[in-house]
Order: sequence, then structure tokens, then C-alpha cells
Amino acid sequence: MSNSSLWHGVIPAITTPFTADDQVDHAFLASHANQLIDAGCRGIVPLGSLGEAATLSFEEKLAILRTLVHALKGRAPVIPGIAALSTDEAVRLAREAKTIGCGGLMVLPPYVYSTDWREMGAHVRAVIAATDLPCMLYNNPVAYKTDFSPAQIAELAHEFPQVQAVKESSGDVRRFAGIRALLGDRVQLLVGMDDAIVEGVSMGAVGWIAGLVNAYPKESVKLFELARDGGPKAAESLYAWFLPLLRLDTVPTFVQLIKLVQAKVGMGSEQVRAPRLPVAGAEREAALKVIDHAIATRPEL
Repeated sequence: MSNSSLWHGVIPAITTPFTADDQVDHAFLASHANQLIDAGCRGIVPLGSLGEAATLSFEEKLAILRTLVHALKGRAPVIPGIAALSTDEAVRLAREAKTIGCGGLMVLPPYVYSTDWREMGAHVRAVIAATDLPCMLYNNPVAYKTDFSPAQIAELAHEFPQVQAVKESSGDVRRFAGIRALLGDRVQLLVGMDDAIVEGVSMGAVGWIAGLVNAYPKESVKLFELARDGGPKAAESLYAWFLPLLRLDTVPTFVQLIKLVQAKVGMGSEQVRAPRLPVAGAEREAALKVIDHAIATRPEL
């Protein structure tokens, strides 16, 4: 796979499946990853926020990467999220990911601590420089309180040839044009929020780090292809069906909600790791209404 095509298409941010006794369910993880690739997805991103990475130990993270690399057998790249409390741990995770056989890295700012570009830039530079793997910078100021501006992204891209892509999740669609204005096609643009996929693709995004794909892989791939090949008009009807589900990706309980959708369609369980708990009460009722309606009106592809 050429390095630029590494970032094309639908690349699931895979959920981490847990057993009833709170262990990582490696057997399910392996089969789920292959199911996603069978449906037309182009890679797998484990250890993201949807993968509950902040609750996983370092050893659990490595075990997940080994399982995925082994399960996919080169069919598609494994591109782990590299996030940690300390720069040292993030660098170690990046190096281990390369040793295990991952095909690229999704580079995040540090968890919890966020300040200015001097410190945040130093952190991501250390992670990027830790290996020669192709890197996608993840910009999600809502979740990580660090906002990488187009100018800062351009600075990193000029400094490091391995910075090949940006996952843009600021929620501001103008960022795509802002990055393109400074870098042209030097970096690939990817959408990181499910409910902005058609808008992002119309602004030049070539890939989608997707969440609801864990429950609806074929529909996700179809939606992406319609948006890419025919624009918003072509994607309109499928997007209208999918959007109430896709909006579940951008609320604080998105992990629980996406796992609930997975459980309802027979592609996983609701098991989450504390402090998360399955959604309950009015929130659960509202979510089930959305999910049941989607199941009842699921389009023929």
C-alpha cells in the first residue's frame, strides 16, 4: 500500500470489546476487525478515545495491537492512537507499535495536561520522531483541550516527512480549506466526526476515521463512496437515514452509545470499562428510539 493511499477510505476507530469480567475480549476483537475489512474498510485505528484507551494499561494496549496485526495478516494496516499522560510513555508506545508491525500512527496531544504550542508541539514532535512510521496528526480541541491550528500543522508537516495526514475534529469545516491553503496536497485530510462526513468530503477529505462503522460498516463505506464520487446530492438520502445515529458519536457518552448500537445490531456488546457505565434512564430511552427507528428503516444498499 502506497503511503498516501494509507489514509484513503473508511478507517474504523475500533471499539475495545470487554468480557463480563472486564478483560479485553481478544477473540471478538480479531473477528470484528476482519468483519470491518470484509465490508470494505481500509484500515483499523485502535486505542482511540472510542477504544477507551485512557482506561487501558500499557500492556493491554500492546496486546490489542498484537491481536489486530496478527488477525489482519497484512490485509489492512493497523494505525493505533498514540496517547498517554507523559511524553515518555507515548514515545514508548509508538516504538512498540512499530515493532509489533503497525502500519502508521495517529498522534494525539497528551491526555489531561494541555497548555501552549511550545509544550504541545514538543510532545507531538517527540512522538512523530520516535519512529519512521507514517503519522496522522489528530486535532480534537473539544476532547483534548489542545487545538492545532493550520499554521502549526503546516510547521510539523514541513519538519517531518512522515506527517502525512490530519484527522480534523475541531467541528469547524473551515479548517479543511485553511490546511489546504497552506499545504495543498502535502497532507491528506480525514474527517474525525461522524456527523460531518459529507461536509468534510466535499471540502477535500479523502478518509474517514469513523465510529458508527463498528455497527454499520457497509452503510458507512457506501456513504463515504457516495459523498466522494457524487457529492452531497448523491449522499443525501443515505445521510438522512444515518445522521441520527452518526450524531451519537459527538456526545460525552459516545462510547456507551456506539456500543449500544453494536449490541442492538448483533455486532458487539454494551460492556464498557468503569468509570463508564452503560447508558440508563431517559438517555437510554432516547437512544433506543433512534436505534430502533434506524433498524426499522434500514435502506437496501
